[in-house]
Amino acid sequence: MMARAVKRYERVAPLKIRRMLRVIKGKGVLEARAILQFYHSRSRLPVLKTLNSAVANFKNRVGTLRIDDKDLFVKDAQVNDGPQMRRWRAGFRGSPAMIRRRTCHISLVVDSRKPIPVKKGA
Repeated sequence: MMARAVKRYERVAPLKIRRMLRVIKGKGVLEARAILQFYHSRSRLPVLKTLNSAVANFKNRVGTLRIDDKDLFVKDAQVNDGPQMRRWRAGFRGSPAMIRRRTCHISLVVDSRKPIPVKKGA
């Protein structure tokens, strides 16, 4: 059983997020949180929030009493380009030069290492 969380329209360039996601993909949730806690970048906060959201989604789906954070791992971590905001600034000899403010969509999938028994009936 998997749970997914998506953070859309984040005002960070996708390349900066992609570097971080390569590090935490396949790691346990506790280890991924520790890595993100000490990662030296402003863009770690949206990734950490998305990871916490994915864990909360998993616990809500399965039931809080039946799963622990140490049994979870990051199964998949992706980032996709979002829309770009275009701004203009004076460039060479006063001609306009375009500045692109990039956004991205962060997607994390969390899964359990141990099989989870599913209740039959109800």
